[in-house]
Amino acid sequence: MTAAHEPNEIDGPHEGPIKTPKQLILAVLYAFVVPIFGIILLVMYVTTEHRPAAGSDAREAKSVAERIRPVGTVEIKDASDVASMKTGEQVYAAQCTACHAAGALNAPKLGDAAAWGPRIKTGYEALLHSALAGKNQMPPQGGGDFSDYEIGRAVVYMANQGGGKLAEPAAPAAGASAPATTAAASAAPAPAVAPAAATTVAAATPPAAPATPAPAAAADAGAPPALYTSTCMVCHGQGIAGAPKIGDKAAWAPRIAQGVDALVASAIKGKGAMPPKGGSTASDAEIKTVVAWMVGQAK
Repeated sequence: MTAAHEPNEIDGPHEGPIKTPKQLILAVLYAFVVPIFGIILLVMYVTTEHRPAAGSDAREAKSVAERIRPVGTVEIKDASDVASMKTGEQVYAAQCTACHAAGALNAPKLGDAAAWGPRIKTGYEALLHSALAGKNQMPPQGGGDFSDYEIGRAVVYMANQGGGKLAEPAAPAAGASAPATTAAASAAPAPAVAPAAATTVAAATPPAAPATPAPAAAADAGAPPALYTSTCMVCHGQGIAGAPKIGDKAAWAPRIAQGVDALVASAIKGKGAMPPKGGSTASDAEIKTVVAWMVGQAK
């Protein structure tokens, strides 16, 4: 005899989540609104530029300008345009401060009347000649690349800070091609054969670029950056004021261990007797390049 079919859960009535007309209306509404809202958010995400992380200055005008800054620039100066020339204080800050701010290697410290007194007594022409031709450990023009007139301004600025009362040097005349070195040479006592002596002095004191004191091994790494020869070489070439001498592996080893980024940060902010950026106006990128080059000489 066949058993009677008993109802079970499978045969029971099925109920959906929507039980009332109101729930049906809401379900239909959400079925349209939610996808549309999702599409809008997706479009906004795709078309809107991503913002940099909090605390980043990547979008600031200064940062953008720094990134697109040309690798090199050409500066043309009119020797008769005094307004385009650097002042004595500007030349000092850019070139002379590395040694004269701390009195490194017997350089007369800025504002030290006792150190500057005997030098001021020699006169402006003698001071200018020493600055242009170089003296002792100081290379010609302090290793910089300024006009003779600008160097003269720097000499007057430093001397007067040390108690001198030197007058500002006369601006070069329009169209004049003779540098201040000529005037300095002519002020010296002339021997019997004046033309020959003038030729000798001129040959002895041209503002030529100083020889780079880098070791022979440095030649394998290429020529030094211009910033090194114009600024860094003043101290790092001779190991002045505790600066690690170029090519000195023992002096550079503990610094290299800190990493290039740490060395670049110290160069930009300044450390010990070294002013920020070595007293130059170089960009952070130029500082990083010269630091990397100097590190390479000690490996």
